Order: sequence, then structure tokens, then C-alpha cells
Amino acid sequence: MTETVQVTLLVNGVEHALAVEPRLILADVLRERLELHSIHLGCEEGVCGACTVLLDGEPSTSCLILAVQAEGRSITTLEGLDGDPTMTGLQAAFHENFALQCGFCTPGVLVNLFSLLEDRGPSAPPSEAEVRTRLNGNLCRCTGYQSMVAAAMQAARSGSGHEDP
Repeated sequence: MTETVQVTLLVNGVEHALAVEPRLILADVLRERLELHSIHLGCEEGVCGACTVLLDGEPSTSCLILAVQAEGRSITTLEGLDGDPTMTGLQAAFHENFALQCGFCTPGVLVNLFSLLEDRGPSAPPSEAEVRTRLNGNLCRCTGYQSMVAAAMQAARSGSGHEDP
């Protein structure tokens, strides 16, 4: 019989009491148990960024965190940012700049860039170099990143992702 431990995870503002194996990674719990499918598992080594979530407000690769380590911490996935004005603007800018193709990396990229835009705020938008540095933690084989950078810069300039008329 497999040993399990009881954990309570606060995910997207909702508490979930779960019995998990101590070796189970957070990404698996989010994706398989809570059915949050914005979490993609690519490398499972913390390199690709496809499983990026906000852990206590900081971008974190959920494939490197055991579910038991997330006990008592706030976890936010892309689904939890639905309707947030910063995310809505960023998503609109991604659409306008054709900043995605296959979409596998997109949730992690959006969560990572959301964090950057929130940290900086509309009065102090990040520089292009800061956007590129933040994207270092996300691997994308499709876009070449230029359109992602352009989208992030557009969202940062406008504060909502839409250019002023």
C-alpha cells in the first residue's frame, strides 16, 4: 500500500484537502487531481517553464516542488488569473502580436510575464531587456520570442494591453 499524507493546498483562492503521496510533484496534483490544464509538463527539470505557477506571488516551476512543500502557501495558476485586468491586457497583446503558435509554453510564459508586469506596475513599465531576462525561464520552440517581447512591451506601455487610440 502506498503511503499518503494529507495536505491542504490553497489554489486560485480555493482550499483543497487532498491525500497525496509524499513524492508527488505539485504540477501533477494541479493537472491530474485538480484538473488545471494550463500546467504543462515539458522537461520536468525546471528548465522549460511550461509548468510555471505563482507560489506566494512569485513565479515558480511546479515540477520542482513537491505537493507537500506547497502546504500553507498560495498557488495561482493561469486559470486563477482569468479576468484579471493585467492578464486580460497581456492576453490581448499576445493575440494582437501573434505571440503564440503551438501554445504549449504559453501558459507558463503568460504567468511569468504577468508577474513581471504586476511587480513593475503601469507607472514603471519594464524595459525590453527586463522582459527578455524574465523570459529566460521559458523555452519556446515556435515563436523566436520577438513577438512575445513585443506583446509584453505593448501590455506594459498601455497598462491594459491595448494601445491608446
